[in-house]
Amino acid sequence: MTDTTSAAEAPVVRERHGRVELVRLNREAARNAIDGPTTKALDAIFDELTEDREVWAVVLTGTGDRAFCAGMDLKAFATGQAADIIGSKNGFAGLAARKFPKPLIAAVNGAALAGGCELVLACDLVVAADHAVFGIPEVKRGLAAAGGGLIRLEKVVPRNVALELALTGEPIGAEQARQFGLVNRVVPAAEVVSEALALAEKICENAPLAVRASKEVMRRARDLTEDEAWKMNAELTGPVFTSKDAIEGATAFAEKRPPSWQGA
Repeated sequence: MTDTTSAAEAPVVRERHGRVELVRLNREAARNAIDGPTTKALDAIFDELTEDREVWAVVLTGTGDRAFCAGMDLKAFATGQAADIIGSKNGFAGLAARKFPKPLIAAVNGAALAGGCELVLACDLVVAADHAVFGIPEVKRGLAAAGGGLIRLEKVVPRNVALELALTGEPIGAEQARQFGLVNRVVPAAEVVSEALALAEKICENAPLAVRASKEVMRRARDLTEDEAWKMNAELTGPVFTSKDAIEGATAFAEKRPPSWQGA
């Protein structure tokens, strides 16, 4: 493991774990809420990670054990940082509307509320600490969950559950979120990051081109007709079957050895 950000005061810090990048929101005193500098940092980091061929999966978490992310920093919003917080072309926090091509896992170390829950919804898989809570309480502050919560939540949990969360603003706990399908795994708080990293490493045992194509097909297929989905499926999976890694996977199987992926 190497720490690629040494400044303790940085709003976002990073660690490299083999093929996995751990990205940690680092504003514990503000419950890891998103202000302008945090948005700019996340935007730049995920731009870089998109192009970094050495990174095959990413884990997103928060510092401390109180909050994964409390959403938008309302103090920063009220003092003129609104444009920096919500003005990114990639949506809230530079991430909510981003079509990130690699597997993205949320390690939810505490409360994921408002924009924090929307960041969870922007991830592909979710590992939650047993004390974590999830909710979109924006209506309690005269706002709306415009960072993806109102779009994505109904696609993940039953519609009546999504409506109750959106209209009451009340949160749910980690185990209830798992039962509804929002969370993949619930673990003790001390294990949440290690469990998420282990899940990411398990994904990284597989061919990266195949993994990314699988993610993209599943992301797009939800909103397509059956005929449209089959056409898109052929377009995206065709290059996988003609890749060097496809030959390597078959050869390694025949030779009874682990494959050596090239990502090509």
